[in-house]
Amino acid sequence: MALRLVLMLAGAIIIYLGLDLGLGGMRTLGWQGSTDFITVTDPARFAVQDNHARFVGGVWLGVGLVLLAGSFAVARFRTALIAMCALVFVGGLMRIASGDTDTILAMQVLPSLLAELVLFPALGFWLFRTQPGTRADAR
Repeated sequence: MALRLVLMLAGAIIIYLGLDLGLGGMRTLGWQGSTDFITVTDPARFAVQDNHARFVGGVWLGVGLVLLAGSFAVARFRTALIAMCALVFVGGLMRIASGDTDTILAMQVLPSLLAELVLFPALGFWLFRTQPGTRADAR
């Protein structure tokens, strides 16, 4: 039951974030705060990058939907759920690749980074260790 609740909560949060970026683009819908952080100097180039950001938001939404669906059918989605956890970990590594330690360690980013690099691998390991046919792995 705990595994299902964790998957449901993680899925719901990621769906929320995916919708914010996917529907709002680079400016977002403002569900995480102010949207006045961008000044567009090249509208055509911004439109292209905004479109790419919406795609990434849609992918993030998809990850959340898989986690949410998996919370109802852990056995059926187990491999996909482990893959989603691995993808989130890779995303966390890409934050580090920016090399901007001031931003990475800022309280606006650090909790997400820790979730990506610690909690999601732990969730993936939990899923891996869940034996098919047990209560935690019920269909």
